[in-house]
Amino acid sequence: MRASLHGLSILRDPVHGDIELTRDELRLVDTVEFQRLRGIKQLGSAALVYPGSVHTRFEHSIGTLHVCDRLLDACNKNASRDPAGCHRVTDEERRILRAAALLHDVTHIPYGHNIEDQTGLLPRHDLPERFENVLGDTELGAELDRQNLRGDVLAVLTGKGRAVPAFWRQVVSDTIDADLLDYLRRDAYFTGLELRYDQRVIDYFRIERSTGQMFVDCEKNGMLREDIVSELLRVLECRYHFSERVYYHHAKVAAGALLARMVELAMRGGALQAAELQTMTDESLVVRLAGVDLGDAAANERLQRFVARFRRRALPKRVLALPYYQNQSVQDELVDTYFAPGKHEARFAWEQQMEGQAKQAFGEEVDILLYCPKRKMQLKEAKTMVRFPGSGDRAMPLDSFVDDIPRLRDLADSYPRMWKLYVFTSIEDKSKRRKLQAMCLKALPAGCRNALVL
Repeated sequence: MRASLHGLSILRDPVHGDIELTRDELRLVDTVEFQRLRGIKQLGSAALVYPGSVHTRFEHSIGTLHVCDRLLDACNKNASRDPAGCHRVTDEERRILRAAALLHDVTHIPYGHNIEDQTGLLPRHDLPERFENVLGDTELGAELDRQNLRGDVLAVLTGKGRAVPAFWRQVVSDTIDADLLDYLRRDAYFTGLELRYDQRVIDYFRIERSTGQMFVDCEKNGMLREDIVSELLRVLECRYHFSERVYYHHAKVAAGALLARMVELAMRGGALQAAELQTMTDESLVVRLAGVDLGDAAANERLQRFVARFRRRALPKRVLALPYYQNQSVQDELVDTYFAPGKHEARFAWEQQMEGQAKQAFGEEVDILLYCPKRKMQLKEAKTMVRFPGSGDRAMPLDSFVDDIPRLRDLADSYPRMWKLYVFTSIEDKSKRRKLQAMCLKALPAGCRNALVL
């Protein structure tokens, strides 16, 4: 990082190039709460599948600030062309929104998506209470107070407190926003996948003066700008393909399930509290799990076995795969039984039952993990506001036009089809896994159909 001639500091980012930060923004970056993000990998356990994906939420957060600034620049440029219809972002609004973009991920815990979204072990990272705690009586909260920013930043990130213009929240928490536009480029760079969108899409955003809504104008001279619609869809298609190839890659899921189970065992044994995760990094969490005492020799041995497997990438093997397309009729029952937040006893009891049966059948200790994601997984509906011909002067959510845009309909239909329930095991021998497969399928609700051939 180097200083510029204008009192700004310039950070060299591999994705965006030079990013300028003000002195006050650097003071936020230098707090202990923000520096912790250096130890939180953006893609969690994906580095066990894509070895280059070791980028962290630290640089993603700074990249989100940069993209936020570019979005605001585009909105102001478009406002200069249509000052009567479009709002121009003020310098004070820009200061607030850059800070909010910078801090939007500060509540993330290690491997958070595995522990929260994909297993439901803990509530999501972006709940208002989490932001209120991390931006409260902390070094970061004190710095925000010094800059007279805390109330406004909390309003942007939580939707609570004083009412703020719609675009304040949209710029960091919409379907297509600064967060998404940074992490898609960053994830592509570090995974090595050729999944790109055209950055020109940023130039199309503007802010409606009458409502304060950020939107994309897809109309010109009374006609639909198909090129703009295509760019919006390209962004959403990139996100879908990343979900398919990275975020829900079966090996990443296996590693995440193993990590989540380690955390669950420690929490069930009273050796780890949820609040502690907020101060940890990826590595400090694994170190902590390796050293906890659950007060029971067998439980300790199991946890240590899991930690060792995670560290050396000895991931559990798939036994069952129940995809949505074969299990629509039983999906609700499976999710309600094995995912519902706060209702983990049924899943835990099922795993113990199957481990007991496997030990009796094979004469050895067997680890079994059932992974059942929530029904909608990480589906983001296409709520970005757009203005189409025929809608008058009114901006509407993009998915309002799903019946008119086949590619958008395809995306809407594709996300639910990614859902899969998995059963993983420590058994390496394929013939034993075949026997275990039949045992596990029999123990699940009637009508479940396995797609995995061993």
